[in-house]
Amino acid sequence: MAHKSAFISLVGRPNTGKSTLLNALIGEKIAITSHHPNTTRRAIRGILTRSESQLIFVDTPGLHKPRTPLGGALNQVATENMESVDLILLCLPADEEIGSGDAYIARTISAQPGAKKFAIVTKSDKVDRAKLPAQLLAVQELARNAGFDWDEIVPISARLGEQIPLLIDLLEKYAPEGPAFYPEAMRSDQELEIEIAELIREAAITDLSEELPHSLAVVVEDLTTRDNKEMVDIHASIIVERESQKGIVIGARGQRLKGIGSQVRPAIESKLGKRVYLALNVKVVPNWQRDPKALAKLGFTQR
Repeated sequence: MAHKSAFISLVGRPNTGKSTLLNALIGEKIAITSHHPNTTRRAIRGILTRSESQLIFVDTPGLHKPRTPLGGALNQVATENMESVDLILLCLPADEEIGSGDAYIARTISAQPGAKKFAIVTKSDKVDRAKLPAQLLAVQELARNAGFDWDEIVPISARLGEQIPLLIDLLEKYAPEGPAFYPEAMRSDQELEIEIAELIREAAITDLSEELPHSLAVVVEDLTTRDNKEMVDIHASIIVERESQKGIVIGARGQRLKGIGSQVRPAIESKLGKRVYLALNVKVVPNWQRDPKALAKLGFTQR
């Protein structure tokens, strides 16, 4: 059998389960997750290599009506990563009604005639099984109103792993013939500093109010392996927009910031296979979400 390979874009509104699905498909944590919308801010590639195929998944930020230049940049990332891919997976939660945002994304998908199109009905474990057929019919109608038909509609629960093996088999079936683009052992092509920054951000936004997570970014300023090769020093900055937010992240007597470090350090040590000294500080960059220069420094650009 000829070897197959495919680039596969995961798209959808914010909080539709894209990152959780990516992690389930790869079989390990590639993308951070939280209950906050727009947790994903970059195109994150996860790589699944099997004996006769390699599937490269691209998790994208949730498409939404932007209120800031950052929001516009995130939408651009999502839209660009629908272009020139082999398959597009639109994530649609089983426990939410199809809405105008889904219709907009479906029309965008319709403009990509070269890509196979899957509807992934996520979070199927959150609804009564008797209600699922009605949602599947609504998903089917969504595509028809946008001028196309789904190649496959697959209900899944990424949290429970339900239907994930079936989905992988279907993706392999639709993948075109092609070589492996990445080494067999590689699971993601993210830069190490970005992976670590994302882990810190995930820990930092835990239990925060709805506004603050959007105002928070993380930059790894320095990553150095000590001479004995057994320990890594990491200095990272948590970026916020206002002094009041800085106080929230630091917490009384610095306890919240200390807790963030304690929470994330084991995950970083597991990723690096070494002990880690983690130094965190909090910086205020006023209105960075709306400042083009600040966005560029943080790696977000918009044409």
